[in-house]
Amino acid sequence: MLRRLTLFPLSGPLFVGNLHPHVTEQVLLSVFLPFGPVCFVKVCRDRATNLSRGFGFVTFAHHHDAENALDALIFSELLGKPMRIMWAQRDSTLRKSGIGNIIIKGLARDIDDLALYDTFSCFGEVLSSRVVCDSNGQPKGYGFVHYGTPEAAELAIEKLDGIILNNAYY
Repeated sequence: MLRRLTLFPLSGPLFVGNLHPHVTEQVLLSVFLPFGPVCFVKVCRDRATNLSRGFGFVTFAHHHDAENALDALIFSELLGKPMRIMWAQRDSTLRKSGIGNIIIKGLARDIDDLALYDTFSCFGEVLSSRVVCDSNGQPKGYGFVHYGTPEAAELAIEKLDGIILNNAYY
């Protein structure tokens, strides 16, 4: 007996970080499934303890569904923690190269990941943005933005270096 297969061109996976320890694949699937067919969901776990490492991956069947999910869910809360969502980069040399990365010092304590993203996204595609927090979850006053191109990073530095945002000087 022959079975008809349905094939989809896979989109690139989305990296989903800052996950609460109790987030499972089923929970992640329930959050992303409303945006379209999901082909793969994984919450990464420690091999020795099987505890969540706080991040995972979601792959949609269609790229536009992944884009819609990314746009709608970026920094939305899941079990009380804001998710960091970005396109997964398989080539670690790109992540570690520093190209397109900027550090922002002197952030006001009320600036969170979403505010950082919103402030810097007008200069180009933001692959990730993060405000660094201490072990109690309190902002340390600095953060990072990773742009898709070095030109976008340079433009952001040119336009925002030295400005005051929420009573903090950059």
